[in-house]
Amino acid sequence: MSDATPRFTPPLPGKRNSARRVEEMVRVDHAGEYGAVAIYQGQRAVFKSLPHKARIARQLEEMEADEQRHLDTFDRLIFERNARPTALAPIWSMAGHALGAATALMGEKAAHACTEAVESVIEQHYASQVEELRAMGEDELADLFAKFREEELEHRDLAIEEGAKQAPGYALLSKAIEAGCRVAIKVTERI
Repeated sequence: MSDATPRFTPPLPGKRNSARRVEEMVRVDHAGEYGAVAIYQGQRAVFKSLPHKARIARQLEEMEADEQRHLDTFDRLIFERNARPTALAPIWSMAGHALGAATALMGEKAAHACTEAVESVIEQHYASQVEELRAMGEDELADLFAKFREEELEHRDLAIEEGAKQAPGYALLSKAIEAGCRVAIKVTERI
């Protein structure tokens, strides 16, 4: 092959490709926040009926409220950015609720381990999106995602403070939840 042979050069990201990528981000993050609300609802369903679990029930309620605010924002962005919501929303809702209830039934530390695992993946996800959005010139959206990332970090840090890493089977539980989150992100990018 000589130096004169043309080489394939991928197209530079254009406005159309950037808009499509932003729509994908909004769809994925909308689904993620939908799932996060469902996880907290599942956990609260277990803990709210137990008077001696009032403290964790309050913590979960506060974190759920943050996630609901994020979801409300993504509901608006779905409309504003003309993004298609994921067709998998009912599945993510059921899976989130089941994961929340299952980890709560395993105990407070397992519920916190779930939060820590989910929020660890999500904060990394938001961080990479913020970087990508800044490169596209989408600074307003990048600022919003950065704010949401900080709130997810607060949830993760609280979960760690509350003993997430002392959950029975923590390493396995955490890795399984993290892997599930990563798969959900990849699938939701497409569907």
